[in-house]
Amino acid sequence: MIMIRKPGLRCANFKSLWIALLFLALPLCICVPSSFHKTARAQAKPCDGQTDYRIGAGIYDITGPAAGLGMMGYAQIGQKTGGIHFRLWSRAFVIESPCNNKRVAFVSTDLMGLFQAVKLKVVKRLQEFYKDDRYNESNVLLSATHNHAGPGGFSHYKLYNLTIGGFDQQNFDTIVNGICQSIIRADDNLAPGTIQIAQGDLLGASINRSRSAYEKDPDADLSPGRDTNKQMTLLKFVRTDGTEVGMLNWFAVHGTSMHNDNRLISGDNKGYASYLFERLKKSDYQTHAFVAAFAQSNEGDSSPNVCGGDDGCEPTDILSTKLSGEKQFDHAVMLYQSARELIAGGVDYRHTYVKFDEIDIDGKYTGEGPKKTCPAALGLSMIAGAADGPGIGWQGLACDKYKFLWLFCKSSVCDCQGKKPVIVTTGTKKPYPWTPNILPLELVKLGDLIIIAVPGEFTTISGQRLTKTVMDQLAGTDARYAVIAGLSNAYAGYVATSEEYEVQRYEGASTHFGPWTLAGYQQEFAKLATVLKQGTDVMPGPTPSDPKPKCLHVDNGECKPPWKKYGDVEKDAKEVYAPEQTVKVSFWAGHPRNDLKLQDSYLRIERQDNSNWTMVALDRDWETQFIWRRSLKGSLATIKWTIPAETAPGVYRIRHDGSYRSGEKSVPYVGLSKPFKVERTH
Repeated sequence: MIMIRKPGLRCANFKSLWIALLFLALPLCICVPSSFHKTARAQAKPCDGQTDYRIGAGIYDITGPAAGLGMMGYAQIGQKTGGIHFRLWSRAFVIESPCNNKRVAFVSTDLMGLFQAVKLKVVKRLQEFYKDDRYNESNVLLSATHNHAGPGGFSHYKLYNLTIGGFDQQNFDTIVNGICQSIIRADDNLAPGTIQIAQGDLLGASINRSRSAYEKDPDADLSPGRDTNKQMTLLKFVRTDGTEVGMLNWFAVHGTSMHNDNRLISGDNKGYASYLFERLKKSDYQTHAFVAAFAQSNEGDSSPNVCGGDDGCEPTDILSTKLSGEKQFDHAVMLYQSARELIAGGVDYRHTYVKFDEIDIDGKYTGEGPKKTCPAALGLSMIAGAADGPGIGWQGLACDKYKFLWLFCKSSVCDCQGKKPVIVTTGTKKPYPWTPNILPLELVKLGDLIIIAVPGEFTTISGQRLTKTVMDQLAGTDARYAVIAGLSNAYAGYVATSEEYEVQRYEGASTHFGPWTLAGYQQEFAKLATVLKQGTDVMPGPTPSDPKPKCLHVDNGECKPPWKKYGDVEKDAKEVYAPEQTVKVSFWAGHPRNDLKLQDSYLRIERQDNSNWTMVALDRDWETQFIWRRSLKGSLATIKWTIPAETAPGVYRIRHDGSYRSGEKSVPYVGLSKPFKVERTH
């Protein structure tokens, strides 16, 4: 994601020439396809310089099962959900341009990746809801923050469900429904307004975790502190009446502040940054909430753990998350407050599908003559893991460097994959490939900002090169800014440069379609940019496959001692606490799968006000933790509240809301701690 400024061009107003062209075009109207007419009508009203839009924002809960479901990101078989630190959200922005009546929906989700089945189902649900085509595959852009602290099992492709144990219908439905609801809310909130843009470098918030590969790029910036994409691009949405609607920014950094031994659902660093911004704006997460999205960009080799390794400069992953999230939040506040320049121009978009395992690539994109992409395959260094979440094995295992790898380097697929010692060919499995081979490419134009939606994790230099390719193709248009929207609409691993690929670190080993994957993206996005520039339609491309996933065996077992009721306290609070101390209360509890408490909470921190109890915090808040576990004694929910320093003295209690299973029914219950005092010690 880099800033590219190009001077805006304006058409001369040659009235007689336009009249002549109009008459020349009239005979063509009886024979051109109807899609041409749609494009022509959209272009009829000039959009140059227009700064007025209809804007709307919406947010909805997508927190999946909080117990017993494998977590997505680190591929650790034993890493299963065991509670909630804070909830996951879908944050949507709908922008419509009055000059051509086109609209787009951009959604940022607190997920590891955005899988193809989710995108297809969301579009289908929206079309069923609205009973029209206002939202389709071309103008809906779904992106993920690359959060590694959420439940998995929501892809239809086998590779992404292997360590989860299978496909989880409940989590899939929760995510699809939440995304749809966030878009519907944003659509309902559409109102006239403007979009302001600001950009600035955020230093000290990321490091390159594969520096040895990065240094092989001839266009890499080797100056101190500049080895990742440091630029944050921010949009500020304000209605004509002055109401602040929301904030959306892109910054490239991995969602790996929470480490691979964590079991609490968390939005990681970007989710925490969103939480801080929404709290600043007093968002209530309801129908008309202020929405703050910290979206992902080309984070492929960009780590938040700036001390190296996975220590994050802090003794715990929760503190690492806090540190990284605060850096992004502070920078976003500064940009938000300084944003003055208006986004100007019309809304437009182009979308196509490309079969990525058989692209013939022109030599202009490879620098080495014509090349071809390969069937998808993963290399041995992939199982080594990245610096943020080490696995087993070693980084940098390449066929030409280690002779003992010859067994992994023989086959037609391996020949195509070059120096990658192939451990599994995911693209040739039957009856369906284990990873997608037909991928969606999407360009969205918001005035003079171009959003490049990519279905994977681009490294720093890969993103830089792709951005330049697209903006070079759009030369002569009003496009001045560009961002990479990472992990969008589908997910097919990493995209390293050909030079980084040769080193075969984790990112190169996880680049699915061989050494010329990036060149394939550059070529195909150049085509998409061309039709966007020309205002012509694009062929939809091949239809992506939809594998039939194997469903996960759901374990929602729960138990309690026979003389107890669900909601009874197993371990109660003390009498008195001081601010910054932690209250800890345990309840006999039903399984969280019985009721996901979407747009609700498994816990409430309440303060006594005369005879009433007022809610102070929920399980979406940073200072709380909901922990569920099964022991020999029974199933227990432990609620922790770390009392904020600014908490007012008074009487408080902890409330637990849950459900237990009775036959086929889910029965709600409530548990209450004894009241306790919060007192200042000085």
